[in-house]
Amino acid sequence: MFGMGFAEILIIGIIAILFLGPDKLPETMVEIAKFFRSVKKSVSSAKASLEEELHIADIKEEALNYKKELTSASSELGRMTDMTEVGAEIRDAKQAANVDISGAFAEETPAPKAAPKPEVVTFAKKPKPETESKEDNS
Repeated sequence: MFGMGFAEILIIGIIAILFLGPDKLPETMVEIAKFFRSVKKSVSSAKASLEEELHIADIKEEALNYKKELTSASSELGRMTDMTEVGAEIRDAKQAANVDISGAFAEETPAPKAAPKPEVVTFAKKPKPETESKEDNS
């Protein structure tokens, strides 16, 4: 204990017997043991409190991170479902396309027209004169 050997503890015991005497020595040893026990208990209590506080700090930090994520997700959801903003985006798109869609849903849509008949085009082959092909080969 405390880096002391048996010889050092024996010398301290002999000095204690000389100064305290054999009557007071047992009471003093009990008081010293109680003191060391209370110091050890206090140190272990402080250590447990610190560990608990550190654990609570970790839990608190984790809870704050979850809160931050939830508030950002909530604001994003609120932004996406905000009808005034959606209406503004629709108006902007309408202006960009330069199309008037206000009466598109109010009127009945006309029946589709019949598809026009496809036009058929044929090409006639022209015969090649033989004289021109012979002159090209020479």
